[in-house]
Amino acid sequence: MRPATDIVRRVLQSEKGARIATHDQYLVDVAPDANKIEIRGAVEALYNVKVLAVNTLKTHGKWRRLSARRGRRSDRKKAIVTLAKGQKIEVKT
Repeated sequence: MRPATDIVRRVLQSEKGARIATHDQYLVDVAPDANKIEIRGAVEALYNVKVLAVNTLKTHGKWRRLSARRGRRSDRKKAIVTLAKGQKIEVKT
């Protein structure tokens, strides 16, 4: 089994992340090959919380121009983690 820090990279602080945080949900950047069971275990181990549900989504990297060449941003995987009522993840800014 992989370490929890290899699965969960960081808690994303974005407009969507702030909006869903009011419903005991958090947006987390995870490893692209991680599954829901691994994500649940890693979040519970890292932040000492009880996870009720995990929803995942993949974001494909955009093509960007770098001077005369074309470059591509890397693909990402995000997870929306629902916590038990009243629990929080402390986000360091």
